[in-house]
Amino acid sequence: MNQEELPTISELKAMVDKAYSDLDVDKMALNSEELKAQMALKTFWDDPEQAAAISQKQASLEKRVSFWKTLKQDVEDLEELDSLKDESLRSEIEQKLGELHKTFNEAKTQLLFNGEYDDYDVIMSIYAGAGGTDAQDWAEMLLRMYTRYAEKESLKATLIQSSSGDEAGIKSATLELSGGDYLFGKLQSENGVHRLVRLSPFNADSLRQTSFARVEIMPKISSPKDVEIDEKDLKIDVYRSGGKGGQGVNTTDSAVRITHVPTGIVVAIQNERSQLQNRETAMTILRSRLAQLKAEQHIERLEDLRGPNEQAAWGNQIRNYVMHPYTMVKDTRTKQETTDVQAVLDGDINQFIDAFLESHIS
Repeated sequence: MNQEELPTISELKAMVDKAYSDLDVDKMALNSEELKAQMALKTFWDDPEQAAAISQKQASLEKRVSFWKTLKQDVEDLEELDSLKDESLRSEIEQKLGELHKTFNEAKTQLLFNGEYDDYDVIMSIYAGAGGTDAQDWAEMLLRMYTRYAEKESLKATLIQSSSGDEAGIKSATLELSGGDYLFGKLQSENGVHRLVRLSPFNADSLRQTSFARVEIMPKISSPKDVEIDEKDLKIDVYRSGGKGGQGVNTTDSAVRITHVPTGIVVAIQNERSQLQNRETAMTILRSRLAQLKAEQHIERLEDLRGPNEQAAWGNQIRNYVMHPYTMVKDTRTKQETTDVQAVLDGDINQFIDAFLESHIS
């Protein structure tokens, strides 16, 4: 980094102190200690799923608190060293200033993650749109892309449900991503319509085909306390699972469909043999969708929710993936682009996530 580009030590200290205050690191530390106290209780692991979620949140908070406290202390130590006015230390001080400034720049995107659910795990739903069989194939390609992304980022990817296409691909799929910091905050960049242009492998004349698929990103809301739903607003149906084979999952009324009457949102799950497990999964997804819808509509009360936002449907693509007559992936919001389509389809999407985040830094 060029010396002219470096802030002074006092300027860097001011930036770090402001970030420390904006993030409310002291409150983070308090929350971390409160969660640690919960984890020490004998009954903590009575609910393994909730215990795992609390443990993950505590570890994430502890990591963030440690990072910002260390950075703040390092800058203060550098300021003290600089106050000695020892010219023999000038080179060392300049080098350390550059290192700390770089560390701060790499971490300042955390300032964007101040939303209620930004540090939550993600439930991602993918839906085939206009384009027939090509669109269903495109939806499956996107599912593979995000699964590969999860592998690259050492995330845990769990397929919750998938509905096969008529000839190829999928009509829809729901994927849970967990194990990373600020997952929902980062992956909101993927929420919207994705458009593919290519020579169709399903057309005998190999004509160019345009296909659409919609990606829906939601924070995973496991705890009923986070999004309280009135049972009177729910219509719950149970029916026989339609999976392949003749095992118990297909011969009992284990599948569950839950309709949130006020908004018309429907969630159907049939993956598990247990009706109770399918109901719990469906309720988690419903809470997640309502939380996302509440955030999109900028309202305080759940009862004021309108139905799903129609503007997020077909025609408003956020990203174009072109494989013919040239190769390019271009985000319509940030103008970030690359000609290496295959790398993107293999999960290299950080460049688009980073560009989206940077576009929100004032």
